[in-house]
Amino acid sequence: MPGSSTKPSGRLRPQGRGAGSARSAPRSGARTRFIVDAMLGSLARKLRAFGFDAAYFGSGEDKGLLERSVQEGRIILTADRSLAARAETRGIRTILVVGNSDRERVGSIAGWAAAGGIDLVRGDPLCSLCGGELLPVKKAEVSAEVPPALWRRHRLFFRCTSCEQLYWRGSHWKKLMSLARRLEQR
Repeated sequence: MPGSSTKPSGRLRPQGRGAGSARSAPRSGARTRFIVDAMLGSLARKLRAFGFDAAYFGSGEDKGLLERSVQEGRIILTADRSLAARAETRGIRTILVVGNSDRERVGSIAGWAAAGGIDLVRGDPLCSLCGGELLPVKKAEVSAEVPPALWRRHRLFFRCTSCEQLYWRGSHWKKLMSLARRLEQR
């Protein structure tokens, strides 16, 4: 994998115990579901913006993360090699995320997923903060919430149905979507 000297070595369980069960694989056509370890919070936010269902496990014991992964049918994303090894022994699908930059980490996810036979299925972008659905709002409705220059420059605005965070497709959005395309290039 580019940016990584680590090669896939079984951390993904494309065959064997746990790999084919309904609890560990996304339903056909459903967006891929991840549970992201505490050390990768920024990555969890980006994955939501890309359109993945990415739950963030910000605190708690590894045992809780493993149990939640099984209960909710989520693939674990972690940079913790010992956690990845424990998940593997339990037959839980895990992607060992390597790299220091977002570009390297996203490339790592794409490479491990391809090696493990995991389809990375995205949906519409989700709220990067909470994972809620984003719905378009009329431009006139947000005029008091955004600076005038920004309001004049953008046509489309979106609001999270859960936390009510407001979004628009500015330069940050374009950078995120460029990074998201890296997942599709594998």
